[in-house]
Amino acid sequence: MSSHDHHDHDHHHHHDHDGGPRLSRRELIQQSGLIGAALLVSGSAVMSPDRAWAMETTALKPDTMATLIQLARDIYPHDHVADKFYAVAVKGHDTKAGTDAAHKDLIEQGIADLDKRAGAGGYRGLGWEEERVAILRQIEATPFFQTVRGGLVVSLYNQKEVWPLFGYEGESFSKGGYIKRGFDDIQWL
Repeated sequence: MSSHDHHDHDHHHHHDHDGGPRLSRRELIQQSGLIGAALLVSGSAVMSPDRAWAMETTALKPDTMATLIQLARDIYPHDHVADKFYAVAVKGHDTKAGTDAAHKDLIEQGIADLDKRAGAGGYRGLGWEEERVAILRQIEATPFFQTVRGGLVVSLYNQKEVWPLFGYEGESFSKGGYIKRGFDDIQWL
């Protein structure tokens, strides 16, 4: 079945050379728990659209945490990794903000700046990854961005639960998003 067929509904799976089923992108998104659907903010918690998980915030505003989760996904995008793992990856900022006022200001102000740059609907209101990545390019030199990105490598990829999603014991670097669409396309002479 070629990728040009429009028979996604007839659950045939492509097979990789290792014989395992490879899901079409649409099936992947259906199975992955509403990726791309908006996170819900309620009280002091952020939760998934299907309410399968929730994360309580203690120091940061829940809206800040929800935006931080989106930011984390935009920096290291993996369609097959659920928001929950990105939430766990950025939870440390909330914990640290509870004891470190400077860190709390850094994150809250950084997110406020993102929202301001994004316009009326805020950063999470921008529907296209390209629009959000364009904003990230503007702030990539800021301490806020460097702090969030720096912590992510460890906090996202060290979660053993995500390793099987990559098919091996971890992932060296992201294939997409800010990193991929950032500088790899520059032709150095």
